[in-house]
Amino acid sequence: MIPKDEKKRNSAAFLADGTDVPAEETDFSLEEILAEYGAGREQQILRDVEQSVCPAPSAEKPTEETKMPPAMPPVREGVPEIPATAETERPRQGASLHAEAPCELFELEKELPKAPRPISLEEVVGSTVDAVMEEHREPLLQRPRGLFSRRRLEETEELYAPPQPEEEPQAEPVEPEMDPWDASEQYRSEYHRRRGGLLAAAVAALVPSVPLLLERQGFLIPVWSGDIQLQTMVLLGCLAVVALLCRSVFAKGVRMLCRKRCTSELLISLSAILTAGDCVMRLLEPGRSATMPYVSVSALALVFALWGDSRESRGRYDTFRAAAMDDEPPYLVTETGRGACKQRGELPGFYTAAMRDDAATLWQTVLLPVVLMASLVFAGLSSLGQGRGADFLLNWSAILASGATFALPLCWGLPFSKLAAHLQKTGCAVGGWLGAEKISRKKSMILTDADLFPPGTIQLNGVKVFGEEMRKATSYAATMARAAGSGLERLFDGLVRSEGGHYEKADDFSFFEEGGWSATIHGESVLMGTASFMRKMEVRMPGNINLKTGMFLTVDHQLIAVFAVKYNPAENVDFALRMMRRSRIMPILASRDPNITPSLLKRKFYKGVKVEYPNLTTRVALSEAEKDRGLPRALLFREGLLPYAETVAGSRRLCKAVRRATLLGLLGSAAGTLLSFYLVSMGAYSLLTPLALEVFLLLWTLPVLLMTEWTGWY
Repeated sequence: MIPKDEKKRNSAAFLADGTDVPAEETDFSLEEILAEYGAGREQQILRDVEQSVCPAPSAEKPTEETKMPPAMPPVREGVPEIPATAETERPRQGASLHAEAPCELFELEKELPKAPRPISLEEVVGSTVDAVMEEHREPLLQRPRGLFSRRRLEETEELYAPPQPEEEPQAEPVEPEMDPWDASEQYRSEYHRRRGGLLAAAVAALVPSVPLLLERQGFLIPVWSGDIQLQTMVLLGCLAVVALLCRSVFAKGVRMLCRKRCTSELLISLSAILTAGDCVMRLLEPGRSATMPYVSVSALALVFALWGDSRESRGRYDTFRAAAMDDEPPYLVTETGRGACKQRGELPGFYTAAMRDDAATLWQTVLLPVVLMASLVFAGLSSLGQGRGADFLLNWSAILASGATFALPLCWGLPFSKLAAHLQKTGCAVGGWLGAEKISRKKSMILTDADLFPPGTIQLNGVKVFGEEMRKATSYAATMARAAGSGLERLFDGLVRSEGGHYEKADDFSFFEEGGWSATIHGESVLMGTASFMRKMEVRMPGNINLKTGMFLTVDHQLIAVFAVKYNPAENVDFALRMMRRSRIMPILASRDPNITPSLLKRKFYKGVKVEYPNLTTRVALSEAEKDRGLPRALLFREGLLPYAETVAGSRRLCKAVRRATLLGLLGSAAGTLLSFYLVSMGAYSLLTPLALEVFLLLWTLPVLLMTEWTGWY
């Protein structure tokens, strides 16, 4: 047994350094240290409780009769039970003897209340220890953690949550779509119906302008000049005829309003209604200003709106007629992160893209409500605000006719119909504004080997074999070309068939930035690439071979075959590259053939060709994008680079023309609204005549017509 003085010194050492290991005893095992520390706190509590229950121990040696079995400490929840060892038994026996020696059992029973059964000392001590432990629970948890503490380590440092995986972009939902053939038939009938009434509406709209022009030149028209009632009735009749022929304009304005779209058709329809009301006011109200109603302006606006609507129907008819050529088009054009890409896909999704709102409609929806409300406010200020209430409809019809310009209905329909007609002849179709904007946004196109050198333009001028059979050389070369997925696959496929070879299994295939490929075939290391690649791979080359576009094949670093490959330029590819240069579209060269480089393109095509040549990893990834299946933004029914380039270049021209035309139309609308408000507020109706307003609006329409023609110049 350890002496009491030495035990106190060890306890003091424990309290000084905060560990369970006494300073003098450094040879204890880990189990003994854990047992010593785990029982230390409970033994201290037991000694305190026993001293409070029993008097101080006497110096006499305890007798055998007073000895009792040692009390077991209660098992705390969450603390594992420690097996009894020599170190744990020693303090427990000391505590038990210390409690038993001076304490008499009958004295304890006198103090305890009467119970139906006798209560042992260990039960009393156990219940007391439980109460004390409950009171000391928080201090025990807050006690500084020792070096060998068994208490579970608590998290005190706030750790950042692991980053959540990025959600993949959800594919654009494809709603149930109309069959392209049914759609083409629908828009064909609409186009013919609107076109049929266009000429008659134009003639009826020009009738009010003829007498105005003659009177402008100083001619007096019998029966017409000076007869206000006759003039008003004729003008009102011409407006009614034009409105009847252009009833689809009213229908479109209401239909777009139900979709929460405020377009030029709505403003033109309101202008015609206000002009008709002004004609009635001229007949009934003598206080109205003696000026001609703006019937000719509103009638011409209806004609231009009908023209734009008919051209839009024709564009959609040509688009869906081309899309109905095949349910599974050979190629489609879709957008990627680097630009337009030609892929193999399906037709669903094309109708949805073609029916989306165009930029002209979206821009008009934002700005034309402002023009409409401004015209109403300006009409009130220039008439009611000046005490001329009879001129309210006159002023409002003039201001609104100036704001609803002739150009706005043509901003989308004319350029789109021109491009759709051109693409339909070349076997292509673009999916409306959305499709054109998507594929032309990046101003770049991904070109592969087959785009630049289509089948038939790559020829084999000769083969030379070194120490191997021709059959093995062609089999290995065809296997490497197929594994690379380059444009040479078709060339070597014909060669291996003619030589009676067959394709092998290529393992560990790799691309090299230096211009070659490597693989393992039947355990042999095979390399295939250009001459510069072979030199960099330290392959011995014959000195009498000088091929700029040759392909060299080695097995275990031994040259076994040389293939002389010739690349013949195609005229349509050269024209397509020039077209892309004029349209400022950058070709991205995603070739897998090591011979197809920017220097080769400059030798084979015109010297001014410029292409983007990314690194090998990017080229391989971009070439893989051709095998994806994205949403169809445009359809291609012909092979070659030219239809692909025409579709993207034409889409870019279309987007630029629509944006510029819409911007000019909105500027003309704002300028006409402000100018007409100023003139009617000053009462200068002699300057704001219907004929002068027509000329003003026609001048703003001329740039839109020129931009429409510019759409097809690529």
